[in-house]
Amino acid sequence: MDRLAAMAVFRRVVELGSFAGAARDLNLSNAATSKHVAALEAHLGAQLLHRTTRRLSLTETGQAVYERCVRVLDDVTDLEAAVGQMEAQPRGRLRINAPMSFGLSDLGPLLPRFLERYPDITVDLVMNDRVVDLVEEGFDVGVRIRSELGDTSMIGRRIGGVLPVVCASPDYLARRGTPQVPEDLMDHDCLQYSLSATGDEWIFRNEAGEERRIRPKGRLTANNGDVLRASAVGGLGIWRTPDFLAELDVAGGRLVPIDLGGFRLASHSIYVIYPPGRHLSPKVRAFVDFLVETVGARCRSRGAP
Repeated sequence: MDRLAAMAVFRRVVELGSFAGAARDLNLSNAATSKHVAALEAHLGAQLLHRTTRRLSLTETGQAVYERCVRVLDDVTDLEAAVGQMEAQPRGRLRINAPMSFGLSDLGPLLPRFLERYPDITVDLVMNDRVVDLVEEGFDVGVRIRSELGDTSMIGRRIGGVLPVVCASPDYLARRGTPQVPEDLMDHDCLQYSLSATGDEWIFRNEAGEERRIRPKGRLTANNGDVLRASAVGGLGIWRTPDFLAELDVAGGRLVPIDLGGFRLASHSIYVIYPPGRHLSPKVRAFVDFLVETVGARCRSRGAP
């Protein structure tokens, strides 16, 4: 027996004074209406209604049960309305996982705008460059930068593109010369990001589809882009980096992009990912839409697809 359904039918029978009236109001058959009330009486072990051919009346127990049913059903209605209102508005604590460098360069500066737009959301941002299981570690949403989303149980949405840049400081290029083609990098000190999807291999292609794969050497490998950025600016070597990390230093003349004879590194995409579920919470939906709007615009302003 569906207790709430039986209670709702019993309530309407009492309020309308007949089984037939309740059946019409609830779009049920007379037999189904009677069955609901009989099931409720059987479950409670008490007679709730006096039935005669002319009228219905409540027993003493039935009166008490009717009053409690009204309170319970009204409470359920209030609960459903409250939950619906909560689910309609972005609110609550939003746990975000993002790469360290992207969090510092792009995401961090955008968060004040997001929190101003959604005053009922609080953000817990955790930045690191290791592989994170969102579900296991309790995150609502994550940001990933990679060539493709790959095999994942997460839902992913692409929010913008990243153009890799090969660059070095003017001082380094003055001392060591400027490479002209990818193979020239073998004669240079190159800075390596240890968490790169391609490892220490740099893969270049030109518009004709020609490919060059090289494994340049260098004196510094690090798992953080900001460490490599500081080293490149300091003249330690040639740096392979996402455009958003080198943008300000290139604009300020501290780093110089290197043209390797039309050969370029493969572009990457920025994805926002979240666990699958039947209902996407308003706070996650608001954050995803915000990233599409803001990060997408920043990527386009840098010329990334």
